[in-house]
Amino acid sequence: MQLTRIFTMPRINSQWPRNACWRFSILAILWTGFARSLSADEPVLLQTNTPAIEAATNASTARPPAHRDRAFSEQDLLQLLGGVLQQDYVKDRGELELRLNQPWKSRTVPDDVLTLKILDVPTMGVTPVFVVRFELHSGAETVGTWQVPVQARIWREVWTAHSALKRGEPVSEADLALERRDVLAMHEPLAEISSGDTTLEVSESVQAGSLLLARMVKPRPVIHRGQAADAMVRDGVLSITMKVEALEDGAPGDLIRVRNFQTRRDFRGKVLNEQTILVSL
Repeated sequence: MQLTRIFTMPRINSQWPRNACWRFSILAILWTGFARSLSADEPVLLQTNTPAIEAATNASTARPPAHRDRAFSEQDLLQLLGGVLQQDYVKDRGELELRLNQPWKSRTVPDDVLTLKILDVPTMGVTPVFVVRFELHSGAETVGTWQVPVQARIWREVWTAHSALKRGEPVSEADLALERRDVLAMHEPLAEISSGDTTLEVSESVQAGSLLLARMVKPRPVIHRGQAADAMVRDGVLSITMKVEALEDGAPGDLIRVRNFQTRRDFRGKVLNEQTILVSL
């Protein structure tokens, strides 16, 4: 026996428009079908465009950070340039001081560790006034190349004569003091002495206010001309001592002429101390 399901429509006010009644009937049929699908215990899957969302998310996280810049001022330039010139050119001559002869306009550079490479300096190196050409690098990237005129000084503590010094004056008694001076224009080596050194003397006259150069001091003689001394002759394990007369002044290590008192023969020997001269055969 065939059963036929009859859908009973609610009574509709005759005043409704006919087309409204048909719309209501269609909605009722659709609702019944949807209710059956829910009672079948089958999950309802909502489709979303997940791969597209993940791709967009990955793209946003993989995006490189924004490049950051900073200003490169005149003080930054002097610090980098002075450091390279000090290490490669000035070295231990003293403390380098730099000034620019022209104002430096601040540049924009990457906010990273910067290195400076000297491309060109005068043949004489660092001088009181010179032009230097350099490159600025940020990692493997060249930021730029510039050329600037600079003034330079090299400061150092040096011995200075406060009053005139006489030749032969002991350094330990000389009127000397350490002063901070610009030694960039000095082309001769400066004297390296210790305060109160009794082994040195002034080798030439020095004017007040002058820097003490290496050639202006020398070891004090311990043997003087006309003095009698012991000349020691060594030949292997054999050693002979004789009396001699010094014909020259001599400091330890100096070679001077001496004369044998008995034979009156002249020869040369090396001063060891106040009484001994070493003679080699």
